[in-house]
Amino acid sequence: METITFAGGCFWCTEAVFSRLKGVTKVTPGYSGGAVPDPTYEEVATGETGHAESVQIVFDPKVLSLKDLLYVYFKLHDPTTLNRQGADFGTQYRSEIFYSSPAQKAAAEESLAEAQKNYEDKIVTKITPYKNFFPADPSHKDYYLKHRLSPYCLLVIDPKIKKLEKDFQSYLKN
Repeated sequence: METITFAGGCFWCTEAVFSRLKGVTKVTPGYSGGAVPDPTYEEVATGETGHAESVQIVFDPKVLSLKDLLYVYFKLHDPTTLNRQGADFGTQYRSEIFYSSPAQKAAAEESLAEAQKNYEDKIVTKITPYKNFFPADPSHKDYYLKHRLSPYCLLVIDPKIKKLEKDFQSYLKN
C-alpha cells in the first residue's frame, strides 16, 4: 500500500471523489502543510494556520497507479486557480501535492507537466515534501455520504461525482 496527500479545494469534495476509486482503501479528510499542530476546522478556515484542507489517500498501486490517481486529481479540480476552488477561497483551498518519496515527487512533476497540456492557464499546483497531516474531527469524515441532500453537496459535490462517473468509468469501484 502507498499513501499520498492531496489538497484540491474542499476536503468534502476530494474525499467523495477519491473514495470511489478502485484501489483506494482509505481517504481521510484533514489538514496538511501548515505549522499549527492539531488545528480545528475553524482555525484552518481563518487561513492563518498555513494548512490546506487535504485528503490523505491510502491506495494499492497494483490496482490504481499513482499516475492514474494524479490524472484524476488534475482533472477533477481546477489546478489553475490560486487559493480557490469555485466559491471556496483562501490559502486553505489551494492546490498542492504533498509527496513522501522521490518517486512520488517525480510522478507528480511528470503528471503536472502532462496536465498542463490540457489547460490554457498556468497550473499553480504546488508539489512539496510531506511534513504533516492532521485528521479533521469525525464530523467531516464521509460528509458527502451523511449530507447528500444538503445544498453544498447538491450544488458542488454532485457535479464532481457525475463527472467522475462519466469520464472515469474504468477507475470506479464496482
